[in-house]
Amino acid sequence: MLAAAGLAAVLLSGQALAAGQCGISSARQAFDVQGLKSELMVTALSCNAQDRYNAFVEKFRPDLTAQEAALNSYFRTTYGRGAQTAHDDYITQLANAQSERGLKAGVAFCQQRVSMFDEVAVLDSASDLGGYAEAKDIVQPASYETCAAPTGLDRPARVRRIRAVSRAHKG
Repeated sequence: MLAAAGLAAVLLSGQALAAGQCGISSARQAFDVQGLKSELMVTALSCNAQDRYNAFVEKFRPDLTAQEAALNSYFRTTYGRGAQTAHDDYITQLANAQSERGLKAGVAFCQQRVSMFDEVAVLDSASDLGGYAEAKDIVQPASYETCAAPTGLDRPARVRRIRAVSRAHKG
């Protein structure tokens, strides 16, 4: 009984620590901004607003580049050797999901979405862009865990603590 309680306490403290470390994730913001960028691209192509999309990209190029780097880091950390394939699949699924939403909306799509170009034009910074992207109703093709996983060093230490607690209560 004590062994089970001790093991549960170790596991729960590890989960609480991981939850506390999660906070606002750079990966989450990267997914939000990528979703916004894709939504604007789909809008530009569907609504003949390519010049407005190009102005958005030009204005936020450094921020978009930084978010792309964060997204690349997420996929490398999460998928290892399969990172590029997983990332490419995500980008394709994102564009497809957003295009499908546009097709379902019909002519209302352009009326609803072109105004986003006016909204992003008044943003000033990367944090403004991230906040805007998070607040918008942007379609994502899947749900991704965007809280950082424990590093390779964290896991063995946690496993050793669990084993030590188990052994202490066996004998």
